[in-house]
Amino acid sequence: MELKDIKINYKNFYYPPGGILLWIIIFLELITFGMALVALVFSAKENPQLFHESSLHLNKTFGTINTIFLLASGFFVANAVHNFKENNFNKASFQVKIAMIGGLLFILLKSIEYYTKIASGFVLDTNTFFTFYWLLTGFHLIHVIVGLVILFVLNRNLKTKAIEDVEASAAFWHMCDLIWLLLFPVLYLIF
Repeated sequence: MELKDIKINYKNFYYPPGGILLWIIIFLELITFGMALVALVFSAKENPQLFHESSLHLNKTFGTINTIFLLASGFFVANAVHNFKENNFNKASFQVKIAMIGGLLFILLKSIEYYTKIASGFVLDTNTFFTFYWLLTGFHLIHVIVGLVILFVLNRNLKTKAIEDVEASAAFWHMCDLIWLLLFPVLYLIF
């Protein structure tokens, strides 16, 4: 194979799954969360004892189960995209519904965790660690809710959607997974 035989498909670069605008939004979201995590780490270096003692009040089991919920739902969204491309709309719709159940279970468990934190007096202004905890997990929870709305709207008329809509929905949902995969170890495991 010679160099002249290699064709670069620039369309895929400029038009990634879901569209370039969505990916710009995803990168901005990841940068925002990344900067917040960097700020958290710098704050932890100033008061490591406070961050360690505070993180002991987080429920690692809840965090782990929520990780499983989101990763499993991401798996089903990926399979839904595949089945959509194969014109198997019923199977794709079923998998989107299973993914939404995973998201709803995440919200339910996170709500229980929030309730226990509030009942124990660990609120936004308890200390610097819990300020980061509430802001980061709350912002992520908003993204999960938005992702569920996107999946719900997608699933309503799945047969009439274009592949770009399906891929965009999946990309947003996977962004929620990725953000949680950054938050979970930093908040629940490292300190």
